[in-house]
Amino acid sequence: MIIYPAIDLKDGKVVRLLQGRMEDVTVYSENPVAVAADFRNKGTKYLHVVDLNGAFSGKAINDEAIRSIVQNVPLQIQVGGGIRNLNRIEELLELGVARVILGTVAVRDPKLVAEAVRKYGEKIIVGIDARDGMVAVQGWAEGTDLKAEELGCAMKEVGVSRIVFTDISRDGMMSGPNIDSTVRMAETTGLKVIASGGISTLTDLEDLKLQAKSGISIEGAIVGKALYSGAFALEEALEAVR
Repeated sequence: MIIYPAIDLKDGKVVRLLQGRMEDVTVYSENPVAVAADFRNKGTKYLHVVDLNGAFSGKAINDEAIRSIVQNVPLQIQVGGGIRNLNRIEELLELGVARVILGTVAVRDPKLVAEAVRKYGEKIIVGIDARDGMVAVQGWAEGTDLKAEELGCAMKEVGVSRIVFTDISRDGMMSGPNIDSTVRMAETTGLKVIASGGISTLTDLEDLKLQAKSGISIEGAIVGKALYSGAFALEEALEAVR
């Protein structure tokens, strides 16, 4: 199972939000490259980056930070946040990111997702963010009447093979991931699932690893606030799932 340490970017700074609320923001660093390099030095090969400005406003103002990370830190980087058309996908891939995460557009324009998968294959991931089992979009600001598993099945049909699944109620709360809903998503859809939201202890990671070892297609976990708050070290997280 892969650990993806997370960098959330807002105005070029590394921040964390509480349950996706822009008003509940904590700035951790003004140097994203230094944060990414620290993760790399601690043993990771992967990085999960969220462009919060893009997610909320659709404006790509963090590209310089993303470019600097790509150019200076040898990591496999996946980026999400406000990616709503093929041009934006191409821009990010040209920056050198390994994978692009599509969120809102998966609900609003599934044909675009299908076209992106045809063109870029497994470089395309879909982010499914759920509150009480229902999909939320626009940086989690808007709810929908679409069940998370239904969206997952629809994405599988258009060729998506991998998703990031986030339980919004757990995000940033240090309350543990929603393992039941993560397992249900994997079993219902047949997709490879990267778990996100609420991971706060090494036991959380070990529990996810046990599900993966039992045959559930949980491929990885995104860890954010737990690392920044010092709940555990990245080296410990990597060892827990090794």
